[in-house]
Amino acid sequence: MTDQSVSAAATSETERSTIRRISFRLLPLLVLGYLIAYIDRSNVGFAAIQMNDDIGLNASQFGFGASVFFLAYVLLEVPSNVALNRYGARVWLARIMITWGIVAAGMAFVTGPTSFVVMRVLLGAAEAGFFPGVLLYLTFWYPPAYRGRVIALFSIAIPLASVLGSPLSGHLLGLDGLLGLKGWQWLFILEGAPAAVLGVVALVVLPSRPEKAAWLTGEQRAWLEAELRAREEATGSGHTPLSRVLLNRRVLLLSLVYASTAAISQALSVWQPQMVKEFGLTDTQVGWLNGIPFAVATVAMIFWGRASDRRSERVRFAVIPIALSALALAFVPLASSLPVFLVVLSAVLVGTYSAKGPFWSLGTEWLSKREAVTGIAVINSLGSLAAFGGNWVVGGIKDRTGSFTLALMPLMALAAVSVLTLLVAARAERKRSTETSAAEAPAV
Repeated sequence: MTDQSVSAAATSETERSTIRRISFRLLPLLVLGYLIAYIDRSNVGFAAIQMNDDIGLNASQFGFGASVFFLAYVLLEVPSNVALNRYGARVWLARIMITWGIVAAGMAFVTGPTSFVVMRVLLGAAEAGFFPGVLLYLTFWYPPAYRGRVIALFSIAIPLASVLGSPLSGHLLGLDGLLGLKGWQWLFILEGAPAAVLGVVALVVLPSRPEKAAWLTGEQRAWLEAELRAREEATGSGHTPLSRVLLNRRVLLLSLVYASTAAISQALSVWQPQMVKEFGLTDTQVGWLNGIPFAVATVAMIFWGRASDRRSERVRFAVIPIALSALALAFVPLASSLPVFLVVLSAVLVGTYSAKGPFWSLGTEWLSKREAVTGIAVINSLGSLAAFGGNWVVGGIKDRTGSFTLALMPLMALAAVSVLTLLVAARAERKRSTETSAAEAPAV
């Protein structure tokens, strides 16, 4: 074996051991944090089964209250990412977890439409920045070649929140009357408190950057810093001012693409329990059956993210799932029986969640590190506005037509627009890359 092959083998082993150690140390806490965040964000859909009658909410009021979460969330998302980059992930992510846990538990004490809206705004403000903050944080630790599978693994917390949270929420509703509290009040208290506890844990164990990680060896740290430095030298470091990011064509196009996955996942997380309830099931049965489509989506997004990394292909692996969501939504009005309804919803969610890993990997690859600090937050913020509008529209259409299936049709149109937008954006990127290569080619 030559010296060169020995060196390559050593580097390969260092690479594998470094990525393995980082993943073991960081991902469990981050995934658990986002799992709890998503449960606390969307458990209002289960609480509504009892809560709406208790505090006097109709579908439109509930839809607006569920959606208004995103107003504060969007407004504070970019400042939160800038603060994370400045003060460190350990302190900032812990602060987010502790405050949203306190507010999420406080949802148990809403008494009417006004207090419901106020608490949802506060919850959005408390949680703002966690998802884009973690995405930015992962770019501090993982080279681009690993981001598709890592982001997919982190994002499984979204469907997994419904897989685990649905039966849990259905069971907690059964605590109605215990110690004088309603079932939906127990739901908010017992699902909100763990976030604050996890925030304290994060403050103790989460390192802000690789140089702070005592559990990396010198060799591992040197390899990682070299890999990430090569990316920085190619794309630039620091961060781009918000005013320039908001005018960045890539950021705006990616925001429009993300709008469909954000709107669909949020709408189904909030409204799906009530849709399933309409088939005449008990609260506990709703809890178990509601988790089935999300379980299927969880498995699919892991395999899809790995396949995207293996083939180093992002655009196609994002376009195909979003197109599947649009097609499946078109069949929702035909799903008149519960089994067919669950199959169709499974297809919708498989498409929605499978697109997340490749999409966010694409975003971190198209944006320089300088742009990513605020760019990721802007994409998530602008895309989340679609979730705000989507939940509100679903509630309004349901009130006027009495039909959840008709209420989902605007989401189908949004998914179709996202597919076309991504194809146009990818074509522009290929053209820009070709022109740059031609300009850099040495003259003959």
